[in-house]
Formats: sequence, structure tokens, C-alpha cells
Amino acid sequence: MKLFYIKMSVLLIFLVTSCNKKETYYQATDYAFVGEFTSGLEGPAVDLEGNLYFVNPLHRGSIGRVDTEGDFSLFIDYLPEGSTANGIRFGSDQSMYLADYTGHNVLKVNVQTKEVVVYAHDSLLNQPNDLAICCNDRMYASDPNWKESTGQLWKVENGQFQLLSKDMGTTNGVEVSPDAKTLYVNESIQRNVWAFDLDSEGNISNKRLFHKFDDFGMDGMRCDVAGNLYVTRHGKGTVAKLSPEGNLLLEVQMKGKKPSNIAFGGKDGRTAYVTLQDRGYIETFRVEKPGVSFKK
Repeated sequence: MKLFYIKMSVLLIFLVTSCNKKETYYQATDYAFVGEFTSGLEGPAVDLEGNLYFVNPLHRGSIGRVDTEGDFSLFIDYLPEGSTANGIRFGSDQSMYLADYTGHNVLKVNVQTKEVVVYAHDSLLNQPNDLAICCNDRMYASDPNWKESTGQLWKVENGQFQLLSKDMGTTNGVEVSPDAKTLYVNESIQRNVWAFDLDSEGNISNKRLFHKFDDFGMDGMRCDVAGNLYVTRHGKGTVAKLSPEGNLLLEVQMKGKKPSNIAFGGKDGRTAYVTLQDRGYIETFRVEKPGVSFKK
């Protein structure tokens, strides 16, 4: 009987300790080594099975994959000639959409067969950079002109590009709020994050300054289900978390200095994956709320 009580006491201590153990949030760690070529590492996105995809891990035009066990492999060696991907998004049927900045396209990839086709093309684009997706696979594409420090914003729907805004700064990261009523676009060189109202047809209005940073550039952005916006700070080596009101809540210190984009995944959608362009690793950290892609 005495031994029984001792075992029960040990079990109780274990359970109390486990319950009191708090998870560590916003602490960057290395997730996977993906090769020496990193200057074009970009565009992370997670499929429904939890596999992480990203662009240009070994050379331009390649697509990499890290499975749920953390093992890296090359998913696509080369995209069609003339194409180089940047942002990645998954559609409702798990088709992979790629912002093809050298081909002025959005490409569509069948993940099962790896067949790549042109979903939308327009020669008037500078170089489609990043994608946001919502509302029956309606997409938005940023379109910077780095040489002129200008940019445009496009809607991509039914295989067509539609210009929404021109004469902007160097448009880069783009994201839609959880309720699909707000579109966020940042300008890397000007350090502005803009917000637009979205109507039911995906058109924009009421442009307003959401947040302005005093230093360093910006790249990709993603929302969580609470409407917080995570912004990669290229050159500063951080990921900034902005409230739905545009207030800076915190900055996550990464190991590298050139984070290029962010995606959410993991079993609960609360793991952030960050591509960096100055290290051979994808980094990760835990967050409190799931990414908006996991909203059911």
C-alpha cells in the first residue's frame, strides 16, 4: 500500500509539473538545412498534410519541400524555361500557385503529377512577387519595380490579371485579413504597410497607412486568425507582429539577418516557418494563434 501511494504521488507531481509547464513562444530555432544557395530562398507555404514548400533552395527555378518529419528534398528541379518563382500559395483544391517573376505569370502546379501550366499571364507586369489568396481562390499579386522604386497591385481571378493600383512604392508582401475585408500591402523601400478595404468582388478602396517602420526593409507577410499581421524585416533579422489596429506588438529575433517570407503550419497551425536569404536554414518559432490558412 505504501508503494502505491508513492507511485501516485510521483504521478501527481508529474501531472502538476506538466500542466504548469508553459510553451515558449517567439523564440527562433533552426528547422531544416536546405542547401548553400540562399539568395533566392522565398515563398514558404504549407499544404494540408503539413509539408512545407519554398522556392529556389538549390538554384533559381527550383522548388523545395520539407516533409512532416523535417526531411528536405527537391520537389521540382527546374520550372519551365523563362520562369522563376517567388511567392507560393495553395488553392482550395490544393493546387500550388506560384508568382513567376521572370515570366510575368502566375503558374499553377498539380502537386500530384508536378505538371506546371500558366494560370495567368500579362506582359504589363514588372515582376509578380508575392501572392495572397482568399474567397474561392481569388488572388492578389504584388508587382515591384526595384530599379525605379515603384510598384503595382493586381487582382488575379479566373486566369486573368486586373490592375488595382499603380504608382505605388516597391510593393512586396501582400495578405488578406481573416474576414476577407482588408487587404494589406507593404512597400519595402518606403517602409510602409498599407491597408485597403475589400468589397465582395475583391475590389479595393479606402487606402490608408496601416504602419510605418523607421528603418530596414520588409518582405513577406501573413496573418493569424486573430488578425495580427506578421511582417518579415529583411536586413534587420526580425519578424514584426502588428495588431489588427497596426500597433507593433513585438519583434521576433531570427538567427539570420535576411528573412524573406513567412508561413504558418504544424499540427495546430501555430508554427511559423521563415525563409532567410543569408543562411542555409529555414527557421521556425511558435506563436499563440494559428495562421489564417488554418481557419475552419
